[in-house]
Amino acid sequence: MSSHVEEIEQSAAASWKVLMTKGVTNAISGLSQMCEAHIRITSIEAEEVPVVQIPDLLGGPEAMVAGVYLEMSGAGTGHIVIVYMPETAFDLIDMLMGEPKGTTAELEEMERSVLGEVGNVMGSQFLGTVADATGFDLRVSPPAVMNDMSASILDATMADLLGQSDEVLILNTTFGTEDHQINGTFLAMPNVELQNLLFDKLN
Repeated sequence: MSSHVEEIEQSAAASWKVLMTKGVTNAISGLSQMCEAHIRITSIEAEEVPVVQIPDLLGGPEAMVAGVYLEMSGAGTGHIVIVYMPETAFDLIDMLMGEPKGTTAELEEMERSVLGEVGNVMGSQFLGTVADATGFDLRVSPPAVMNDMSASILDATMADLLGQSDEVLILNTTFGTEDHQINGTFLAMPNVELQNLLFDKLN
């Protein structure tokens, strides 16, 4: 019986991985609406990692990163975090604003607004994909843009995650135009109740 349950859980986890990859693909494609150039995905890699190792994957707990945080609501709650190295965030802003690479050098109000819109578009597109596949009502909160050490940005989220799971699925992506290539990390972390609902539906 236990092996059968494990097979069901593994099947649901595999389906979630496929759906999450599709959701992030649609989320990145949605960014094309923010600029005149077509954005193409070069690579997208899903990886199951221990929650405690997430800051290390982003350059270490004290590494400065630019992050956009959104909260899931509706059929369940959870977290969405989109993380870039600061220089990558600058390149992303230049790409979306149609500026030459190297134009943006700091995150002021306008630049934060652009990153916030990135989070809004990606979060909405991602949850829209999940909602279409499952029929669940899923909504995303207004984005919170942060420029801080990776451990600080992820502190509250990791504490919540560790209370329910040792590992989390993250997606490392490379996308952009001919002139700009962007590397980013996307984390979508439903709470345990929503994850169970999703897994049951995906089975």
